[in-house]
Amino acid sequence: MPTEGTPAPDSPEVADAAGGLLGAYVHLPFCHRVCPYCDFAVTEGAEAAAVDRYLTALLMEIGAAPRRDPVDALFIGGGTPSALPPRRIGEVVDAVRDRVGLAHGAEVTVEANPEDLDDAQIEGLRAAGATRLSVGVQSFDDTVLQYLGRRHSSAEAERAVLLAVEAMPSVSVDLIFGSPPEEASAWQRSVDTALRLGIAHLSAYALTVEPGTPLGREVAGGSPGPDDDVGADRYEVVLALTDSAGLVRYETSNFAAPGRVCRYNLITWAQGEYLGFGNGAHRHVDGVRSWNLRGVERYVAAVTEGRSAVAGEEHHTGWSREVERVMLGLRRAAGVVPGVAGRALLESEAGAALLEAKVLARRDDRIAVTRPLLGDAAVRALLALAPRDC
Repeated sequence: MPTEGTPAPDSPEVADAAGGLLGAYVHLPFCHRVCPYCDFAVTEGAEAAAVDRYLTALLMEIGAAPRRDPVDALFIGGGTPSALPPRRIGEVVDAVRDRVGLAHGAEVTVEANPEDLDDAQIEGLRAAGATRLSVGVQSFDDTVLQYLGRRHSSAEAERAVLLAVEAMPSVSVDLIFGSPPEEASAWQRSVDTALRLGIAHLSAYALTVEPGTPLGREVAGGSPGPDDDVGADRYEVVLALTDSAGLVRYETSNFAAPGRVCRYNLITWAQGEYLGFGNGAHRHVDGVRSWNLRGVERYVAAVTEGRSAVAGEEHHTGWSREVERVMLGLRRAAGVVPGVAGRALLESEAGAALLEAKVLARRDDRIAVTRPLLGDAAVRALLALAPRDC
């Protein structure tokens, strides 16, 4: 549990400190089943031979990484990392530790699905180095779970989260709101259930329809999709219930108890640096954002043949970097120091209207979005500004 005097999750102290930390993301693309709404770089199945080929390439990529300061937050995502045996997760953690280093007290998050979690799996993940589990529950309602193509039931999810909370230093639950069959009462029960289980962190995301996914094709063919007004109502429920449970919103979609923020995510929102390994993985180093080849086989071939796995990169300097800094910072409840772009936003007609509507607010030397459901309006106003000298 957090100690007395731990800074609040939404404090500027917590938000800004993350900018000086180093993160690392490792992508494990394997899923037992690909969900119909998923647009991530994933592959269905986790056969031992395919996992071996991929991990051989992944460990080669990590082993060739430039040496830097030790990593403060390692996030192992996917895909479904828990679909792999814990010893394989341990190989990844060891490779990062051996090549780049893990700082003392580093956060090591592993994404997991409820159907994979039993006592042995959880203990194996902890022995592999995990300090935090992010459990992809998505809903505690069976009708919604069926619509989302999930493999677990609500009862299995509840049992898995309880086991994780009992065994792990920190546990987060992911929920998705706004699917067409979801009733208001079912969403409230999902949030209530997650909080009742004693989690320290909750992530709540609106269902999005991505073109090219099975869900995207269904909606394009006339099936009902998420309703924005319903989604807004669901989000208000999250705000109310997390507040009652003592979890503080520190980012648009994320809520945490004191001392339990996701350090890796805070690094990204603070425009900090993070490494990226695996197919489709992104990184931000020395002002350059780059990303790896998305296809598993193309990635494996490139690495094992000694070629670069990088598919593209963007250089952010001057105005574009400053706009990105403010845009990312406005996602945080603590807001962001305005700088050139933030001052330009406040001086603009759109910015003045957002201040008047109390969507934006000045807080000491910072600006913040106070109505997160309308935060996109602030981002659009920011992106519409004419470039300035920085």
